[in-house]
Amino acid sequence: MNWFISCMTKNYANFSGRARRKEYWLFTLFVAIFYLVLIILASLSETMASAMSLIEVIFLLVILIPNIAVTVRRLHDTDKSGWWYLISFIPFVGGIILFIFMCINSTPGSNQYGDNPKGL
Repeated sequence: MNWFISCMTKNYANFSGRARRKEYWLFTLFVAIFYLVLIILASLSETMASAMSLIEVIFLLVILIPNIAVTVRRLHDTDKSGWWYLISFIPFVGGIILFIFMCINSTPGSNQYGDNPKGL
């Protein structure tokens, strides 16, 4: 939960530096959990469905910038430019390539984007 709070507060729109795999994947996990809870609440309450849909849209808009920021910082951790994020717009293969980039280990030591956040 601390990684999610960190991404939502102090690193909300921070596109510089590096993010560990742990930071990226825990942020993604909590976003998925929160969104799943919103979907379940919307399906349980038929009378509140339109209000819950509006809440879901607002949640997705609030989470958009931190999601892009943590993805760019994760790309920096693998010594790739943040512009590689745009590969996700290529149908089918783009998302797979970006997923692979998010899974690979960080470059050891410092790189052009800063020191290794693992502290190695």
